[in-house]
Amino acid sequence: MKKFFIPLFVFLVLAVFTLTKSLSLDLGEIKIISVKEKPIIHIVPLGKIDKKYSQLVKGYIENFYGFKCVIDSPKPLTKDILASSGTRYEAGKILKKYDSDKNVLLLTDVDIAYFNKVKNVKEWGIIGLGLRPGKTCVVSTFRIKKSGKKKFLDRLRKVSIHEIGHNLGLEHCIYDKKCLMNDANGTVKQIDSEKIWLCKQCKSKIIW
Repeated sequence: MKKFFIPLFVFLVLAVFTLTKSLSLDLGEIKIISVKEKPIIHIVPLGKIDKKYSQLVKGYIENFYGFKCVIDSPKPLTKDILASSGTRYEAGKILKKYDSDKNVLLLTDVDIAYFNKVKNVKEWGIIGLGLRPGKTCVVSTFRIKKSGKKKFLDRLRKVSIHEIGHNLGLEHCIYDKKCLMNDANGTVKQIDSEKIWLCKQCKSKIIW
């Protein structure tokens, strides 16, 4: 009986080692499959805009979503993205021009507009626009900077988070008026009444 003890012991040790190694590999594969890398958001100044606002937006997105953000070199305002009136810029053209495989938030201080199908207005002034789902959005400070600094920065934070929300697949919220994903309808009143918060329903629909 004793002469079989050592070989049996060695066999059991080898079996446990093999099983453990197999489990480790399996768990490693599961981890790789289940954990999806968070996107990197590229903050791109469009036209001449104060650098500190790009830094602020970077911080807003990183703190709210936990995404890494980088600030890219500024892009010029060109005639090809002007609206038909020539007095403002067409948000749809901006998104189309700068849409790529990167996640991009374009930040500008010029007035932007978009065709409002519901109101049948060709150049409806807006604060931001984002592809849903998609990788590109644009935020304008033009319509939110006419109040005090504190209110302006609060609006900038909310609008930036809102447009990234569209990129992550979120529609306008219909569940809670305090949710950041409500439609501003071209005014700042709704934005000012919102919390820096996503309701439970919207949060559950985020994709990336």
